[in-house]
Amino acid sequence: LFPYTTLFRSVALSTLGVLCAIPGGISLAGFGASIHPVLDDPMAGLAFLVSAVALIGSGAFPLVIEKLKENENA
Repeated sequence: LFPYTTLFRSVALSTLGVLCAIPGGISLAGFGASIHPVLDDPMAGLAFLVSAVALIGSGAFPLVIEKLKENENA
C-alpha cells in the first residue's frame, strides 16, 4: 500500500508543479495580463516558476527516499 501512496503523492505534486509553471511561463513571456491582471507583473511569473520548481522537487523527494530504502535493503 505504501509505494502506491508514494507514487500518488509524487504524481499529484508534480502535476501541480506543471500546472503552476504554465501561468508562470505565460506571465514571464509577457502575456499574463490576458489571463489575469495580477499576472501582468513579471515577478508574479517568477514566483509561479519558483513555486513550480518547489512542487516538482517535493514530488520527486518521496520517490528518491523510497529508492534509497530499496537499495539499502537489497
